[in-house]
Amino acid sequence: VQLQAYGGGLVQPGGSLRLSCAVSGIRIFNHMSWYRQAPGKEREWVARIYGGGTTDYADSAKGRFTISRDNARNTVYLQMNSLEPEDTAVYYCKALRGVTSWWGQGTQVTVSS
Repeated sequence: VQLQAYGGGLVQPGGSLRLSCAVSGIRIFNHMSWYRQAPGKEREWVARIYGGGTTDYADSAKGRFTISRDNARNTVYLQMNSLEPEDTAVYYCKALRGVTSWWGQGTQVTVSS
């Protein structure tokens, strides 16, 4: 099982980015999540999407971020709008199936003017 996260980059405050996480080797999972880790901080959960499409968001992401999935492409997305410098972090995707989880390698998001 491999998770390939991409789409990060440098964006100005107020800008948008869409992260993608392509999954190979597994097609059915309980849910997929996005996490992030800022320098000097612990990794924190950002958003989750369940197999049926239900979504959950951390308070910091509500109203600005949207998690979605394309089952045909086995890919999960994180649309991030109104980005703030505090969103600067390495973003990771995670897949969960039963009690087993897999992590992607992370993609850097930097919000700066």
